[in-house]
Amino acid sequence: MEESNDTSVAEFILAGLAENSKLQLPLFLTFLAVYLVTVVGNLGMIVLILFSSQLHTPMYYLLSSLSFIDCCQSTVIVPKMLLNFVTEKNVIPYPECITQFYFFCTFVVAESHMLAAMAYDRYVAISNPLLYNVTMSYQVCLLMVAMVYGVGLLSSTVHTVFLLRVLFCKTDKINHYFCDLFPLLELSCSSTFINEVLALSLSAFNIIVPAMTILSSYIFIIVSILHIKSSGGRAKAFSTCSSHILAVAIFYGSTVFMYLQPPSVSNMDQGKVSSVLYTIVVPMLNPMIYSLRNKDVKVALKKLLQKLFSQNKE
Repeated sequence: MEESNDTSVAEFILAGLAENSKLQLPLFLTFLAVYLVTVVGNLGMIVLILFSSQLHTPMYYLLSSLSFIDCCQSTVIVPKMLLNFVTEKNVIPYPECITQFYFFCTFVVAESHMLAAMAYDRYVAISNPLLYNVTMSYQVCLLMVAMVYGVGLLSSTVHTVFLLRVLFCKTDKINHYFCDLFPLLELSCSSTFINEVLALSLSAFNIIVPAMTILSSYIFIIVSILHIKSSGGRAKAFSTCSSHILAVAIFYGSTVFMYLQPPSVSNMDQGKVSSVLYTIVVPMLNPMIYSLRNKDVKVALKKLLQKLFSQNKE
């Protein structure tokens, strides 16, 4: 008998981060503060780059795209999460759940490849500074950004199409704080073999390929830095890359733990912790990492603030 593609579950219940009622208010206030910092930080970075002519370079165009991705990724998850902290039953309708997963997947994959694009940009800037403007032209930069979003949309579309074929009738409670793939597959009463194979294959591609691109870029960068004769030049080059390395370490460390293992051996409670890192903490930290450790950004911010204050006085 042929199985129907219709789900028997009209809505899901999100288990959330903690079931202890005493923790709901502290968690709500904590994640509200984190979300506000994330939105203000990332939108602030985009506005700063947009209105500061000295930041109109490929490096900062890519950084503004990363800020946009971080802001969108956090917005897909955190507002619903905050609402769930103040409601007794954390209900999410089936269509909203699938939509949340689609956009979450799009932005998390895009971030992975955007970090790789930024690593390549740093490689070109340090290894071939004289050819930088030619190699990283506006057209090349635009093409890289388009490819990043294209891979994100393609991956999320493939996952979502096959997820729509899964039947959910075991239970309606998702052991997570948002609609992620593996927690959803745990609720299936139909075969999820294809979904698991796709998850591991696409996760391997979207994590390992960018990670290898970043690793190889930094190997060449280190070799180039070691050939710089002045200690000041070496320090400046290392400083340029240190912010990106820190962002990469946090993001890939948490995503590898969550997605490069089959759901049968993964621990969802531990997975929640790693998910918090790359879905909530990383989007908040990225603007801080790139602004506090970047002299050009601090100078541009100072000039923009001085310009705004002078206009207000007039």
